[in-house]
Amino acid sequence: MLKLTENKREALKRLSDENGIIGALAIDQRGSLKKMISSASTIDIGDNGIIDFKKMVSKELTKYASAILLDPEYGLPAAGVRDVHAGLLLAYEKTGYDATVPGRLPDLLDEWSVKRLKEAGADAVKFLLYYDVDEDAAINNIKHAFVERLGSECVAEDIPFFLELVSYDAKNEDVKGVEYAKVKPHKVNDMMREFSKPRYQVDVLKVEVPVNMNYVEGFSAGEVIYTIEQAKQYFKEQSDATDLPYIYLSAGVSAELFRETLEFAASAGAEFNGVLCGRATWKNGVQPFAELGDEAGCHWMQSEGKKNITDLNEVLRKTAKPWFTKAEKWCQAPLVDK
Repeated sequence: MLKLTENKREALKRLSDENGIIGALAIDQRGSLKKMISSASTIDIGDNGIIDFKKMVSKELTKYASAILLDPEYGLPAAGVRDVHAGLLLAYEKTGYDATVPGRLPDLLDEWSVKRLKEAGADAVKFLLYYDVDEDAAINNIKHAFVERLGSECVAEDIPFFLELVSYDAKNEDVKGVEYAKVKPHKVNDMMREFSKPRYQVDVLKVEVPVNMNYVEGFSAGEVIYTIEQAKQYFKEQSDATDLPYIYLSAGVSAELFRETLEFAASAGAEFNGVLCGRATWKNGVQPFAELGDEAGCHWMQSEGKKNITDLNEVLRKTAKPWFTKAEKWCQAPLVDK
């Protein structure tokens, strides 16, 4: 059961809608966003291009989101132009990982702390952890201790801790392939179970869905790995693996598939509490912005981007559960209008 201080409760209210659903927009990408913009542009628009794109996304789309997730390296200007009703999450991790050493070990931004992120206006701190439940115990022990430190730091600053969990297989790099699809439910659900333990002091989990929907009966255009009933069982097992609020990440799938996935999860009895959705909302706006400039980018955000996020909000209203249903009874008072 989630235990909240008054400050954490108020912060979660700022990050959710009037019904306690987290419909947040994620654009904390750094290295991957640089590649997306540079591959679509005929000129080098540099760091300013990344900053400008984040500002555009924030200004145009937070009108329809309960919150936005940004990075403090390029995203703070975007935080300043977000809608007044949108809460703010700030990322604490360095982007990517050092592939020259085993284990995808976590690392923090050198010039930031939870205290500094809070001072910069964060309502919550997010950290991304790559985790393979079957990796060497010595590597996972390092990650356990690391997350324990993060949880303690957030407790000291009395700010919600969002832990983003991304699974992988240390022995198989192809996370989109058939072999990984077979083990993904175990990887994702056991990872959730581990980091739901009170020792980590996590407040909200940001997670993948437990199956690759491209291999689910009725969704797959080719090989089927999971029947509909098997896939539903994995979603229900995921929901039962934690007492914490949890929200789904989009993992770069299309906006349409992400909405269909949320509906599928709800039909399976998964009691998720919202989304932190990134590329599914805005990725197709990169090309008009990079090729044709700000005006074309804004037009895309105001049309296709708006449609992506409002359609997603409609699905959330029918499928997601309020985060406060997983908190202590004292914090289940009605939420104020945002």
